[in-house]
Amino acid sequence: MQLEAYLERDDRIVLPLGSTEQHAYLSLETDNILAQRVAEEAAEPLGIPVLPVLAYGITPLFAAYPGSPSVRAETYLALVRDLLESLYAQQFRRVLIVNGHGGNTPARQVAGEWMAAHDDARAIFHDWWIGPRTADVVRSIEPAAHASWMENFPWTRLGGVALPSEPKEPLDFDGMRGRGPRALREYLGDGSFGGSYQRPDDEVLRVWQAGVGEVRELLESGWSG
Repeated sequence: MQLEAYLERDDRIVLPLGSTEQHAYLSLETDNILAQRVAEEAAEPLGIPVLPVLAYGITPLFAAYPGSPSVRAETYLALVRDLLESLYAQQFRRVLIVNGHGGNTPARQVAGEWMAAHDDARAIFHDWWIGPRTADVVRSIEPAAHASWMENFPWTRLGGVALPSEPKEPLDFDGMRGRGPRALREYLGDGSFGGSYQRPDDEVLRVWQAGVGEVRELLESGWSG
């Protein structure tokens, strides 16, 4: 009933996308936690509803890490397409997709196809961690990668887990090519892609504030046409 009343004055909604997968010493829920939270903090002052995060994504190469289930790409894209169509049928016309997992980026094309099928619909696909201002803040501190300091927020840490004090040698991404799940786990070890495991909270919170700000700006003024 609240959403029926909301739709009388607005047609925006946020769909967060995540993944349940290994993040070295951080929570398996890291991508889900970050996508959901950045969306909620951005949307709450605007009164825009945020759907629960889609908690399983496309992550087949982490299959050798227990607790990292993956969805087939065709299944995932069909699910995102079905969600968009369902939201359209309920009169939502502007959907911000806040993505928290790099493997989910093929869904960007689904958003484009959805708009092509509905002239009055708008969808924005946003990888929150690489928005221009967010990426600038990250670069000003230290280059970041999967399961490194940049995903290490107070809300993604695990109690009683000690992190290595020394940075990990940056990953040679060429070395990942052609490796299946087991070979990739042998190559990655703890799962981090390299760099510092943790940095001071004032630094990571600067990254967070930039990420929230960019999502909020998209909600306010990112729609065209």
